[in-house]
Amino acid sequence: MKVNKKALAATGLAVVASMLALAGCSGGGGGTAAPSETGAAASGALTVWVDADRARALEDVAKAFEQEKGVKVNLVVKDYGKIRDEFTAQVPTGKGPDITIGGHDWIGAFVKDGIIAPVELGDKAADFEKVAVEAVSYDGKTYGLPYAIENIAVLRNTALADATPATFDEMIAKGKAAGTEYPFVVGLDPQASDPYHLYPFQTSFGNAVFGRNADGSYDASQLTIGDEGGQKFAAWLTAQGDTGTKVMNLNLSGDLAKEAFNAGKSPYFLTGPWNVADAEKAGVSVSVDAIPSAGGGTAQPFAGVQAFFLSAKSANALIANEFLVNYIGTADVQTKLFEAGGRPPALTASFEAAQSDPIVAGFAKVGTDAVPMPSIPEMGSVWDDWGKTEAALIKGSGDPAAEWVKMADSIQSKLG
Repeated sequence: MKVNKKALAATGLAVVASMLALAGCSGGGGGTAAPSETGAAASGALTVWVDADRARALEDVAKAFEQEKGVKVNLVVKDYGKIRDEFTAQVPTGKGPDITIGGHDWIGAFVKDGIIAPVELGDKAADFEKVAVEAVSYDGKTYGLPYAIENIAVLRNTALADATPATFDEMIAKGKAAGTEYPFVVGLDPQASDPYHLYPFQTSFGNAVFGRNADGSYDASQLTIGDEGGQKFAAWLTAQGDTGTKVMNLNLSGDLAKEAFNAGKSPYFLTGPWNVADAEKAGVSVSVDAIPSAGGGTAQPFAGVQAFFLSAKSANALIANEFLVNYIGTADVQTKLFEAGGRPPALTASFEAAQSDPIVAGFAKVGTDAVPMPSIPEMGSVWDDWGKTEAALIKGSGDPAAEWVKMADSIQSKLG
């Protein structure tokens, strides 16, 4: 396997490198070493930032790595919501971890800031789901070890509806026939809508945010959101809002939409795997179904990929790459991470095994049409205008096509 040595420190790593050359590649074991906050500067030990669920799932493999390689792995539990900011602040100072978990959509900004290094997957890349590898790829390099894939789908209350039709209008008609308070629910924000959840309907009109290169990567020079398909989506969204069918309800936040579905007030809920457990606890028998088309084309949700990133300032890049690829990148560990978090694994062998669960299989099937959420830094200039415009359209404000083009122009001005 080709190994990236760019970030290696001169001191102490010769011994570790020799150990790697002599030792085999495997995983298993039990327990973790005492945590340290400053692993990036410590030779011969790894510090890994994780949340509580991931920490429990990695205890055995951390112990196995220590036993087999003689290198401690310090699992430091962090609040996931704070990891991105803390990692960004600490890495440039030489502090922070050798490895952290995070979302693939952080990659563009991390690379731009120079705080993560490529992970050398080598031939192992072929063992992962294609969408997972695409998601962690940027400028022709792989910047992470993927471990989970997630996307949204339609959760159906099987006691209220026997199927989810192929088109949005048919779904709404079937939802109304169920006699519930809402024919369909999706969590929205009154000011910012939710472009992430509404994106499948947008793509069914043939509209995407950015164009893509031949290798599947996003091209920030091709802003396509304002094209004709987007304008048609804007008209449709207005028709589903306050001045039309009122199906899109800005008064239903994510929590309220969840409560409504779990209380049997709607047969259909557009959401992700994170809301399945609470629905089942509420006694709802659920099925995971494909997202119906609103515009005639395929409804393509965003795929989000969770990954482990390697600090660009790590003094232990070689041993960290070994831990990521040949320990965390194994079926046993990827399955444990799945069991801890409920998201389908990124490793194909674990991904296929997890589909013995019909809920996982349902999300996986919908995920075959998913596209990676753009991780390019320019995406940060899109969300605000996009969400505010969607909310205004749902409220019935202005001419839909004109408002959509105005939004695209505003985004383009920020991109330069």
